[in-house]
Amino acid sequence: MEDIEKERFEASELIKKRYPPIEPFNSGMLDVGDGHCIYWEEVGNPEGGPVIYLHGGPGSGCGPGSRRYFDPKAYRAVLFDQRGCGRSVPLVSEPNADLRVNTTDHLVADIEALREYLKIDKWVVVGGSWGVTLGLVYAQRYPNRVIAMVLGSVTMGTRREIDWITKDMGRIFPREWERFCSFLPEAEREGDLCAAYARLLADSNPVIYQQAALEWCRWEDTHVSLMPGWEPSLRYCDPQFSLIFSRLVTHYWSRGCFLADGELMAGMSRLADIPAVLIHGRWDISGPMDVALNLHRAWPKSDLWILEGAGHGGMGFSEAMTAALDRFRTLF
Repeated sequence: MEDIEKERFEASELIKKRYPPIEPFNSGMLDVGDGHCIYWEEVGNPEGGPVIYLHGGPGSGCGPGSRRYFDPKAYRAVLFDQRGCGRSVPLVSEPNADLRVNTTDHLVADIEALREYLKIDKWVVVGGSWGVTLGLVYAQRYPNRVIAMVLGSVTMGTRREIDWITKDMGRIFPREWERFCSFLPEAEREGDLCAAYARLLADSNPVIYQQAALEWCRWEDTHVSLMPGWEPSLRYCDPQFSLIFSRLVTHYWSRGCFLADGELMAGMSRLADIPAVLIHGRWDISGPMDVALNLHRAWPKSDLWILEGAGHGGMGFSEAMTAALDRFRTLF
């Protein structure tokens, strides 16, 4: 119990701030091959410490709020929309979208291509939710390019985590889970639910894939609903967003995020010299606390901040991300 107490971080200890809204000083489209161009932007100080932000999902894209984590005087912050979503092209909502060239390896290569294009030697890597998994993959493959990491809503892309969200949480939300499953053909309800939904989301009939997107996103909204202050996400009301999000999530999850199971934990020795802050909400039912705790214990230079009032975001989460990034300003 004593060790757990040392790892706890009360949200009340934070300086309650985020930086003001800011517009990019630079932006563009980068051709990364395979017919894909990714949207990128830079905010803050062109001479500041480089940092890259990896959004969640897969498929959430970056919004203006993500720019506010970074001290605009200290950081040169790079944000980009991952393949198939946001302002990148082509979108996976388009007919005949080729998901074969949208994998974790492709995204890691895109990050490196963006670093080289912007002539950045090393940077701080920041990620949220799926962005944590992607950031860990990138850092383990290119540890010499990573100065420090800030990772919020910790995930590691394991089969256990995927099964937890798509199957085991049916014990917590039994009625909602029954609805989630009942959209699928009866023969597929006991198997890989991600793969079954991915198949429906790839159907040529708009009635089928639009309803599948709605049902998937309804479940996504359900399993974050226990955190304090929760309100339904308005982004799922956008048919295009819900289709992009559900297609990418099911594409990645049905393939184990294109990782060998347990791959990231097995590679933690590569990050031994990289400092990090891990931020996790006590009420994060989507991402059980043991994932963050086990990652922290395998990472000597990491701190784990547990936010007692937060879930998969919310209730001081953005302020904690900002505070963690403020800590690393002294590295430049």
